[in-house]
Amino acid sequence: MIKVCIIEDEPEIRKLLRMIVEKQDGFTVVSESGDFASAISDFTKYRPDVAFVDIDLKGESGLECAKVMIELNPKLKVIFATAHSEYMANAFEIYAFDYLVKPFNVERVVKTLSRIKNKAAEESAATVIQSEKQSDKLMIKGREQIVFVDKKDIVFVERSDNSTSIVTEEETYKTSVSLGAIEEKLNPAEFMRCHKSYIINVSKISKIEPYGRWTYIVKFKGISESALMTAQNYEEIKKIFG
Repeated sequence: MIKVCIIEDEPEIRKLLRMIVEKQDGFTVVSESGDFASAISDFTKYRPDVAFVDIDLKGESGLECAKVMIELNPKLKVIFATAHSEYMANAFEIYAFDYLVKPFNVERVVKTLSRIKNKAAEESAATVIQSEKQSDKLMIKGREQIVFVDKKDIVFVERSDNSTSIVTEEETYKTSVSLGAIEEKLNPAEFMRCHKSYIINVSKISKIEPYGRWTYIVKFKGISESALMTAQNYEEIKKIFG
């Protein structure tokens, strides 16, 4: 759930923003405040992800309020709200996510929230991918089970006939996960996308032989299966081991 705080000195505006936010899936309003001091107090208590901030808070500066909150949480997404568009340049200097001019266009606010939700999903996916890259194991989802394979044991990965094969010296595992999705979970210093249908563990290569004019066959230690490599990646391999 994405936590939202509303910092606005007009009660009716706060009520409108709360109504808009809480109609959107995945969002919840955790606090409302109308002045600088209570805004910072609520922020430290509830740690929201998103802040709607009025630039003029009963004569106090919403810009300064936002600066304090961003110092506490640099990932905070600030959406400034004001009746005065001349503050826009100053707002974006402190990395505002958006700037809304009163009176609000409800559709415009909804679009901003949708952008935030999409960005949060992207950031979450990136975190998962990064953690999987750092892990020593690759999780392979099959139809009836999940298998964890040591990445160092993977010889190569092949995509063929809408199925992906992860090949080790001991066993071959099948999954419907795309080659690109698996590539994202592997360390590029150890694995190479050597062909549109293959990823290889470069430490497992035993031999590379020509196969036609623009393609090569990659042989591996410990297994009889082989992979294909493009001429461009063949030149890249020569540089790596040269």
